Amino acid sequence: MSSAEKRRLAPLTTPSDLASNAITDISAALTTLLADMFALYLKTKNFHWHMSGPHFRDYHLLLDEQAEQIFATTDDLAERARKIGGTTLRSLGHAARLQRIPDNDADYVTPGDMLAELCEDNKHLVSLLRETHDLCDEHGDVATASLLENWIDEAERRTWFLFETTRQAK
Repeated sequence: MSSAEKRRLAPLTTPSDLASNAITDISAALTTLLADMFALYLKTKNFHWHMSGPHFRDYHLLLDEQAEQIFATTDDLAERARKIGGTTLRSLGHAARLQRIPDNDADYVTPGDMLAELCEDNKHLVSLLRETHDLCDEHGDVATASLLENWIDEAERRTWFLFETTRQAK
């Protein structure tokens, strides 16, 4: 079978020098992180939309800025999984089955509780990103590890801002 025939018969196979177990492990970890990012993005937007109180404008703008930053990671996460030869999320249901960042469907959450919850969620995300970084190190995937380092820094900054904001939130 020619290489052209092989490509036609395996349309989602992307060439990679990573071992097949590395591709499986890393793409699965990236897909799970993608589900977490979508969960955190939607929770951040939920709190942005439902913010109230005397600091409304500041908190509303902070959460909008953070949501944009979180959303900006999603395409890179999915494309990295594909770039190394794996697959990624296919639906909201798929994301819901994988996410480790919990939803908040409460009718009302105080501004202080919103900020504190997002602070903890971003802190948790940092640990999940570090776990995936360790996995990439095990498999010698320096490109994915490099991306993760930037996202760890961004999540740590969000955690810091949210923590400092909760020190005064009522």
